[in-house]
Order: sequence, then C-alpha cells, then structure tokens
Amino acid sequence: MKYLEKYAISNELAKKMIDAAEQKAKELGITVNITIVDDGGNLVSFSRMDYAPLLSVGISQNKAYTAIAFGKPTSEWYPMIKDEPALFNGIVHTPKLVIFGGGFPIKVDGKVIGGIGVSGGSAEQDELCCEAALKLIE
Repeated sequence: MKYLEKYAISNELAKKMIDAAEQKAKELGITVNITIVDDGGNLVSFSRMDYAPLLSVGISQNKAYTAIAFGKPTSEWYPMIKDEPALFNGIVHTPKLVIFGGGFPIKVDGKVIGGIGVSGGSAEQDELCCEAALKLIE
C-alpha cells in the first residue's frame, strides 16, 4: 500500500503568521481580515481586526483558498487570463476564485502546506501583510 507524506501547517505557526500580518496592517494604518488554510483549503486560523470590513471576511478566505488551489499568488490570475476572452469571462464565475492580490500559498521546500489570504486594504496593502507573515517561513 502506498501513502503520501506531507508537511502541514500548524495552528501555532498560523497564529504567528496572523500576528505578523496584523502588525504590518497596523503599520499601514489599515484593518484587515486574515485567513490561514491548510493545503486542502480547510480553515486553520482566522482573525478579523477591530473595524475590518465585514465583506472582506469571505474575500480573505477565498484568497487563501485560491492560493492553495493552484499553488500561486492570487495576483497572478488576472495577467494570466486577461487576454483570453473565453477563459476570462468563464473562470471568474468559479466559486471561491479571486483574481486580484492578497492571497499567497505557504510553501516549505517547494511544497504547498497552506495558504494565506488578507482582505481589507488595497490589493497592494493586503499583499504587504501577507509578505510580512510569509517572512516567518523563510
């Protein structure tokens, strides 16, 4: 019988990543929602900063899911599909797919162990919060 061995993100690491993302959000003067999921898109940890936009709760979760679904940052989607009319007009109706910045896969040794999604600021600000959290992995 064959089985797969894999890395998994721990709740402890997820909480530290959320702390780092929240610290960056405070530096930027914004409030955000931060979601950490495992490699299957299951919620590991979540935080909604005080006054963070309510609509952004689901967006942060979908950004994290999108990031693990293809193992690439959400910001890479729009450039990839913008010149393909059939794909651009069709794939955007895929549930949970986000095609703008703020979601990143969490990788260890080139393997996706989870994803992070941040929503509440601009796409660029959300990405800066993700990048602050991802520095804990490096």
